Amino acid sequence: MNQATKSVRAGLVFWLGLCAHPLAAQQSETWPQFRGQQFNPVVDNSRLPEKWSTTENVEWSTEVPGRGWSSPIVVDGKIFVTAVVTDGESKLPQTGTDYSNEYVDELTKQGLSEEEVNQKVMDRDFELPDQVSLHYWLYCFDLNSGAEIWKQEFHSGKPPGGRHRKNSFSSESPVTDGKLVYVYITNLGLYAYDLAGKSVWSKPLDTYPVYMEFGTGSSPVLCDDKLIIVNDNEKSSFVAAFDKSSGAQLWRTERVTPADHPAGMPKSGWATPYIWRTTIADKPHTEIVTAGPGQAISYDLEGQELWRLTGITAVPAASSFAIDGVLYLNGGRGKPFYAIRSGATGELAVKPGADPNEFVLWTSPLTGTYIPTPVAYHGGLYILSDNGIITKVDLKTGEKKFKSRVAAVGTAGADFTTSPWAYNGKVFCHSEQGDTYVFAAGDESKLLHVNSLDDLTLASPAIVGDRVLLRTEKRLYSIRQIN
Repeated sequence: MNQATKSVRAGLVFWLGLCAHPLAAQQSETWPQFRGQQFNPVVDNSRLPEKWSTTENVEWSTEVPGRGWSSPIVVDGKIFVTAVVTDGESKLPQTGTDYSNEYVDELTKQGLSEEEVNQKVMDRDFELPDQVSLHYWLYCFDLNSGAEIWKQEFHSGKPPGGRHRKNSFSSESPVTDGKLVYVYITNLGLYAYDLAGKSVWSKPLDTYPVYMEFGTGSSPVLCDDKLIIVNDNEKSSFVAAFDKSSGAQLWRTERVTPADHPAGMPKSGWATPYIWRTTIADKPHTEIVTAGPGQAISYDLEGQELWRLTGITAVPAASSFAIDGVLYLNGGRGKPFYAIRSGATGELAVKPGADPNEFVLWTSPLTGTYIPTPVAYHGGLYILSDNGIITKVDLKTGEKKFKSRVAAVGTAGADFTTSPWAYNGKVFCHSEQGDTYVFAAGDESKLLHVNSLDDLTLASPAIVGDRVLLRTEKRLYSIRQIN
């Protein structure tokens, strides 16, 4: 893969993936998708633990063979996760979001040519399809004991594309409607299993090139009888709906990057769509909100565009969500957050420093995030950056309440991919290094304590009943108050 060094540098930015609320929120021991039923992981249960370690408040832990950054989902007393087992050696993961930039600088200073730099970067940091043979697994574990109930290999062979070692070949989280579990691997296929592990249907999907072989991460979401996916790639981006009972494609809408999209920047994206259910003129209204390179677009349930907002990040990875009829749209690293009222149509032009308009209630400059999706709690939006800056803004006004570092300056290991969550007056931020920083919810940044599992973590948790399920690189933990 011959790219100019400047392209390598520009491209070393990235990803991860996420999902909407197909099951009723009152089912407290159901976690049907990444970030839970409402796509905002806030739970009301005084029994949930606030402190833990590898030995404290661990109900059980179990090994998850293989590697995958997909988040666990839970239904009917069963936990589902995906992972990929590599034949032979696999390149070890990387923490932080430098990706390969420092390595590029180091090689360039050595006087190497662009071609030599590119080759060394590819050799160290990327796995390409012709270099690996994989086994894709769906695992089912018992919620109460952690014991493996069943596992199914849903694909084996060469992957449809490569990955940077920061990513995995299984970063898309599955989703469930309570009857079936749906697995999606971008550019590979869709797979449906019943809760007993029987294959119900599968649908192969075409392969499209992803920017510089960084890999994929946008998860599927469910909406009524439809399974929705977004595939933003370098050749032919689209959003599509499939019949959840058969896998038949219902519709597909092509996506095109904005005319002013910067040359050399990705046309690929890694953000999971959000199913926005609201009410307009006393009638139920549902939209599919997506973030693509340079623009957010919302569609109706037939794939027709409703509105768009340009000027967001060229490399979308984090998702958006709604609270009380207002959509909090994540513009991405270095871009604003937007609060959007339902009922919008057409182009939502928002100029820097401009007053709010009919549909854009407020903007908060420079607060968008790269990978973690924020959490809304007690009237505030807690925004966590991948490099460990936490910002709180007021949900109603967008006013910043505080901005501070999660860990003290100089603290080793405080990079973030996992999205924050909240309960019992606390906000939880789990680092890639396996440490959970626990903050008091409020208008001041107050760190209460740090819980360590001492293992790489890039998957966001599931919270069911009085348990927190945390997936690390090697294990799945059930964290529960034990006394």
